[in-house]
Amino acid sequence: MVRILFENKYLIVCVKPSGVLSQDDGKDSENMVKILSQYRHQKGEPDYIGIVHRLDRNVSGIMVFSKREDFTGKLSGALSDKTVTEKEYLAVLCGRPEKGSDTLTDLLFRDSRAGKTFVVDRKRAGAKEASLEYKVIAEKEHEGQALTLVRIKLHTGRTHQIRAQFSSRALPLAGDGKYGGRFCRETSNNIALCAAHLSVKAGKNAAFDLTALPDRTEFPWCLFERDTIENVFN
Repeated sequence: MVRILFENKYLIVCVKPSGVLSQDDGKDSENMVKILSQYRHQKGEPDYIGIVHRLDRNVSGIMVFSKREDFTGKLSGALSDKTVTEKEYLAVLCGRPEKGSDTLTDLLFRDSRAGKTFVVDRKRAGAKEASLEYKVIAEKEHEGQALTLVRIKLHTGRTHQIRAQFSSRALPLAGDGKYGGRFCRETSNNIALCAAHLSVKAGKNAAFDLTALPDRTEFPWCLFERDTIENVFN
């Protein structure tokens, strides 16, 4: 059963498990829209679920869905508006950043044919500025590999932004084979990235401040002490 964090007559905020698609891919794969449509149907409600933002399949964390077609566009706009929405993530990097905290600003180019996002060194058609800030929370070593738990705040919301920006600095996310983080993929198919905190203040119908921490039974989250992770957003 999907974990519901918040719900009203306009929206549902829930936790997407890693390995589940955000929306239907046309191949009958398990996806959040289908799961939530069934959830509403079982409650005797209309089964409409509107997608307003996405998380990659192998990324976990907080997602917001619309329950009304006439509210979907407004909700999507609110989640894109950085003046009313704050998104924060937890990630485990392969390696150690030079700085304990920093702001990363890059130009990103999305190659749709390759299905990847690249950091580029000059402006070009399709390149967009991306910015995030991070803070190191804890460091571990596993089988000779340095691993770093970081807290990330997004300033922009580009496709694969976190994955691409850290990978370009030789700090790929653990488990992220597409961006160079193949380390420990034999123990997990998940990317060590969790959308852990979401705050939205967009009027009475879309106002919440919620946290959902990564599953510490999964690798590599299990390497870090429970208190370390639980106290990140306190």
